[in-house]
Amino acid sequence: MMGIGFPELMIILVIIMIIFGAGKLPEIGSAFGRSIKNFKSSMKEAQEDDENAQVEEGQQASIEEGKEAESEENLTEEEKEALARKKAQEEGDAKDLAMKEAADSFTASLPRKGSYDFSKDQEKS
Repeated sequence: MMGIGFPELMIILVIIMIIFGAGKLPEIGSAFGRSIKNFKSSMKEAQEDDENAQVEEGQQASIEEGKEAESEENLTEEEKEALARKKAQEEGDAKDLAMKEAADSFTASLPRKGSYDFSKDQEKS
């Protein structure tokens, strides 16, 4: 069992003091604390954004489901299954399109073969 206890932490602290010096430790500690605080706040903001988006999607979905439920009440089982297959196909097509667009945008961001000109870099320097 490998756990980090008090002796291991003391050894790590001594090594850090040797590398950075005792004068830099407060600066390093405060920078580390600020980075953790920024990370936590950004995670909280991301979660709030996700929750807001889910609430908005839920409201829109409930409105659409209400409209569809009224029209689906009069359908037979076969028609309901066909409608479900159609919805699944549309969702799959939308996901495929989104993935294709993401791949195309990534590919477009890559440099083209033979497009790098070393002499242009030398002129700028």
